[in-house]
Amino acid sequence: MKTTETPAPVPAESGGALTRLTKADGPGGASPGKEKTGGVLNVFSHGVLVIWAIMVALPLVWAVMTSFKDDAAIFGSPWSLPDRLHFENWSRAWTQAHMSDYFLNTVLVVGGSLIGTLVLGSMAAYVLARFEFPGNRFIYYLFVGGMSFPVMLALVPLFYVVDNMGLLNTIHGLILVYIAYSLPFTVFFLTAFFRTLPGTVAEAAFVDGASHTRTFFQIMLPMARPGLISVGIFNFLGQWNQYMLPTVLNTDEDKHVLTQGLVQLAVSQGYKGDWSGLFAGLVMAMLPVLAAYIVFQRQVVQGLTAGALK
Repeated sequence: MKTTETPAPVPAESGGALTRLTKADGPGGASPGKEKTGGVLNVFSHGVLVIWAIMVALPLVWAVMTSFKDDAAIFGSPWSLPDRLHFENWSRAWTQAHMSDYFLNTVLVVGGSLIGTLVLGSMAAYVLARFEFPGNRFIYYLFVGGMSFPVMLALVPLFYVVDNMGLLNTIHGLILVYIAYSLPFTVFFLTAFFRTLPGTVAEAAFVDGASHTRTFFQIMLPMARPGLISVGIFNFLGQWNQYMLPTVLNTDEDKHVLTQGLVQLAVSQGYKGDWSGLFAGLVMAMLPVLAAYIVFQRQVVQGLTAGALK
């Protein structure tokens, strides 16, 4: 007579199950309470981001949509889609409202000031970050102090200084003022960025016989490309949307920039009622800023995060 013996439980398996239960219930495991709390916070944060995105994107979409409507549709059904695309609004704003002239003046001023700001700011930041000399910290804190100085207090003396130099109502005079206005933030930003770059590369260039000028322009400046793009985008946004400085220093209507042209166009609409042309001009001034950020979005993020890594 054969008897069937029940096999004893394997200690390894029971131990493994016990270990898994202990890990799941222990302080190192993910408890259900923590998972629930994390899920609630995740949903809340995503909800806030969605609401913020709607608040930012909705006015932009509405402005673009309104620029393709006629005046009757703007006031009759402001939230509806246009019955057809009225491209004549854009052509009228470009030609009759002189947006083409304002756009060209803005490109000249912002382009020249942006190049000058990046060149001068990167050179000053490189010297302050990589070389020790008497007065280094004093000069650096002068630039930092320039960031906290309100430009409104300098408008009257700035007007007389620019007028005495014969630069009032000129494109190159406005370029110089924009450069001086943007240099403090540029030097402050790039000084911290140049300090994160490895100094061994520059030392190797010096050993190979490279001068300081060649080392800066051919080695250090290309390495600082993310920082240059980031600070360039910030300066571009500030200079493109600048209104106070050109209003004080550029009173010649033939040399007005886009911000001045939009204000003049808005004032004239009170008598003409060409609101569709006004929205078309507004979108024209807005598109270059959006395009610049979309194209260089990845470089901006890299430049902002590179300063935290060494």
